[in-house]
This record gives sequence, C-alpha cells and structure tokens, in this order.
Amino acid sequence: MKNVLLIAGVSAMMASCAVVRPGEVGIKQRLGVLSDKIHDEGAVVYNPFTSKVVKTSIQTNDLELLLSLPSKEGLSVNSQISILYHLEKGKVPSVIRNYGLRYESIISNVFRSASADVCSRFFAKDMHSGMRATIEEDIKKQMGIILDAQGIKIESVLLKSIQLPDGLSKSIERKLQAEQDAMRMEFVLQQEKREAERIIIQAQGTRDAQKILSEGLSDQIIKLKSIDAFMELSKSPNSKVIITDGKTPFLVDGNKN
Repeated sequence: MKNVLLIAGVSAMMASCAVVRPGEVGIKQRLGVLSDKIHDEGAVVYNPFTSKVVKTSIQTNDLELLLSLPSKEGLSVNSQISILYHLEKGKVPSVIRNYGLRYESIISNVFRSASADVCSRFFAKDMHSGMRATIEEDIKKQMGIILDAQGIKIESVLLKSIQLPDGLSKSIERKLQAEQDAMRMEFVLQQEKREAERIIIQAQGTRDAQKILSEGLSDQIIKLKSIDAFMELSKSPNSKVIITDGKTPFLVDGNKN
C-alpha cells in the first residue's frame, strides 16, 4: 500500500512540474488567465488541476514562405522567402494573449501586405539584381512598423529564390549577353588601338633616328672617317689593294673617269 501511495505521490509531483528548455520561456495559465510572470529555463511547479504552463521559443526562428510577388509592370514573380524573427522576452505574455501560439500566421499576413506594397514599386528585373537587398530591407522596415510594438522583432527578410516570368528571363539573358559582347569588343578595339599606337611610335623613332644620322654625316665627317679607315688599313702587315675615288675608301663610282 505504501508503495502504491509513493508511486502516486511521485506521479503527482511529476505531473505538476514543467520543464522550460534553453531558448524557451514559460508562462503559467491558471483557470484560463495568463500570468505576466515569465519563467526562464528550468523546472516550473504548478497545480495540474487548475493551471498549466505555456511554453514558447524566444530564439531566432525561420518562417519559410513561397509566394508570388507583384511587380511594378504588373508581372507576378515567384519567390521563396525566409523571414527571421524572434519574440521579445518581456512581451511574450502580450503576444500569447493577442495572437496565441500561432503567431506565425500573423507574421505571414503582415509580410504579404508589406511585400505587395514594396514590390509594386520595383520592376521584376530589380528583384533579380542588386536592388534585391533594398527590397528586402524595405519589406523588413514596413513589417516592423506593425510587429515591433507587438513584441515580434523581424531580424531579416530574405528573398532566397527568384523565378522571373519566362519571357522576361530570356530578355534579361539576351541583354546581359549583348553587354558582355560589347565589353569584349571594346577590349579588342582597345588592344588594337594600343598596338597601332605602338607601331606608330616605333616608326616615328626609326624615322627620327635616320634623320639624325643623315643630318650628322657631313662632308667633313665623311673625310675624317675615310682618313681613319686608311690609317687602320695601313697598320695591317698584309698586302692589299685599295680602290678609291680619292675621297672615300672602298668606293668605286662607275659614272666617273
């Protein structure tokens, strides 16, 4: 009999104790009335006949949505969205009173309204370009206007996957290809221009060198060079025949007698 009573007592104690895990808070609800006291992680003792402990997460949560977003030109852009949010610890009782534990549906509805308002100010192509971050930030701010005061903090709105209409997607691809072709042609033209400039500079250098050389070869310099050549030849011990016109060595002019 004692064992039966002991087991019954232990069971009653276990039934009247709730465990709040890390990242959660617990709120006692007695006879349907929610307390304002917030219990952190650990054991919470309550009367199972009149009360219960409502537990919810205050960690960062990820709400995944797959929606069709409107664009400025009236197109529908399919997108996979992640909404990162958390509950403010001090406002958890208020959130549960106002929305219950299914507050994610409220976040989803607020997002639909905010995204429709924001995305309608942008073209569909903007959602697939560098404007995406601006769109995400604008949606987050607009959601915060409604949810921040309620104790639901939106950390980030992420448009993870954007699926443009087929016609627009192909048009963007053609435009990007044309831009790449134009950039490639511009590069080729720049290369050819630099090569042409190099050839011109080289030709100008050759011309200037020839001009300087021709201007420097005066009659007096040629005579001095001829004398130097004769002097060098005279030092050679070998027999030699020098044919000259009397002005330059090794020069035979067939037009003169």
